[in-house]
Amino acid sequence: MKVNSWRKQLESKRRGGAKEHPVGTLIFYGPDDRHASKVVAAVVDEPGGNETVLERWVSDTMDVRMDPRIGREVTRFFDLHKVRRVASTPGLAGCPHEEGIDYPDGETCPRCPFWADKDRWEIAAKPAPRPGHVGH
Repeated sequence: MKVNSWRKQLESKRRGGAKEHPVGTLIFYGPDDRHASKVVAAVVDEPGGNETVLERWVSDTMDVRMDPRIGREVTRFFDLHKVRRVASTPGLAGCPHEEGIDYPDGETCPRCPFWADKDRWEIAAKPAPRPGHVGH
């Protein structure tokens, strides 16, 4: 599998109809809008279902979107749960650290100042700059 082809392979699962379940979600997080250090994959079994299976992968050394090992594991996770469609945002959806776990509730992450006072979902709705691309 070529580097980063795993994301394209998963995105091809989007072609199913709106009522095809299970549905997978794929969200990337990073210290800024250029570098994805965490990916979270989840599976929803049925419409409105409260049963969600979730897995996280983190890399301190490489952008997770470019890591073929993480790609194989995410693909395997979705295959295991027989995911028929995958939904994702084009950009990164905020800081990889978890409020209340990695830093106090109600505060901004001290390790990711880029995200302070930004609407992460507005940024996530836009395609992320290529990994390593400089310029905002």
